[in-house]
Amino acid sequence: MTLRNLSEVNVSTNKEGVLIKRLSADEIDVFRSIRLEALSREPSSFASRFEDWAYLPDEEWRQRLNNPVFVAFLNDQPVGMMGILRQRPSKMAHRATLIGVYVRKSQRGTGIAANLLKAIADYATSVRVLQLELAVSVENPAAMRFYQRQGFAEVGRIPGGFLDDGKEIEEVIMMRRLNG
Repeated sequence: MTLRNLSEVNVSTNKEGVLIKRLSADEIDVFRSIRLEALSREPSSFASRFEDWAYLPDEEWRQRLNNPVFVAFLNDQPVGMMGILRQRPSKMAHRATLIGVYVRKSQRGTGIAANLLKAIADYATSVRVLQLELAVSVENPAAMRFYQRQGFAEVGRIPGGFLDDGKEIEEVIMMRRLNG
């Protein structure tokens, strides 16, 4: 897929069609809506808590959109998101980390996650990122299987990668090389 405009990509994933769009800094309401939905509906899937984000001022939401965030819309409603955080040091600028990955439960298995990842990979390739990385909870085997199907390989684990209500959760580190 060639991106005519890096901020918007139309992707048909089902009969109704899904729009994958990179959010602009002016779209904090959309970002806030889907991010808070993700944190409230799937709290164990994220290192952040709902409370970490719920009361952020608008300017903080705007700043967080300095890192690209792509959102999937179905019937003009956000149903999924995926962000990318590029490494800043020049010797590491070829690497980026997937962040904030979420697809509404009713839309899982429809291809939305794969299309979000394709938009992220296309964007990453366009800015000379060669490698995508991520961390996923060992308690989320469905996500690990999805990433494996998308070409990610496990490269390590972090015991006690984060704490969830006092329980240590192991994180699986995965990576995928991009063709660019």
